[in-house]
Amino acid sequence: MKLLEGKVALITGGSRGIGKALALRFAAEGASIAFSDLKYDEIMEATENEIKALGVQAKGFASNAASLADSEKLAEDVVALFGRIDILVNNAGITRDNLLMRMSEQDWDLVMSVNLKSAFNLTKAVQRTMIKQRSGSIINMSSVVGVNGNAGQSNYSASKAGMIGFTKSMAQELGSRNVRCNAIAPGFIETEMTHKLPEEVRNQWISSIPLRRSGKPEDVADVAVFLASDLSAYVTGQVISVCGGMSM
Repeated sequence: MKLLEGKVALITGGSRGIGKALALRFAAEGASIAFSDLKYDEIMEATENEIKALGVQAKGFASNAASLADSEKLAEDVVALFGRIDILVNNAGITRDNLLMRMSEQDWDLVMSVNLKSAFNLTKAVQRTMIKQRSGSIINMSSVVGVNGNAGQSNYSASKAGMIGFTKSMAQELGSRNVRCNAIAPGFIETEMTHKLPEEVRNQWISSIPLRRSGKPEDVADVAVFLASDLSAYVTGQVISVCGGMSM
């Protein structure tokens, strides 16, 4: 039997990058997949078809994770279509990097809203279903810079550090209902976001990694499968770094 057979996963920011890798990996393990992004476009449609090709039910939803109203409607729509939600991955995230002295209030607020408030929105929207089921796994996508900090990313670092505190609090609030909450802290993972960095910056990052390579979205997806499945039935409130040793 596959590790996620019969489970329904909801993944925000699931059209590309780490979110897409998680969706495909979960589907390969038998999960039905609901995923969201800001708009339903050709990228979302292609991802939806790619997931369906693995033989599971899949549906992409246009939804703004930074909006509580959108998040509540998304949760309702997923339950109406799939009947339940067993796994929530709060993966939606953006960067607006700059030194604090040059950072605008708008860029601070936007990163906080998309990266951190979205986790509040979706968790709040989904928790009632999971409590009623008396089961569920919530996975929050933090970052190695949420653990260590990083110059020029005070907004991003703060949002991802907040994700860790939120994770630990939710683990305590929901544990008695058999709902688990854990965080993953990826390091330098090859995505569209990191591909935009100058080559010298990318090489500098890689040289600082003990494993001397960047990570792949699939490296994160493998850990997410563990946290989503019953293999981690006694794991909650934890932060697992997937960073090649950057954070020790």
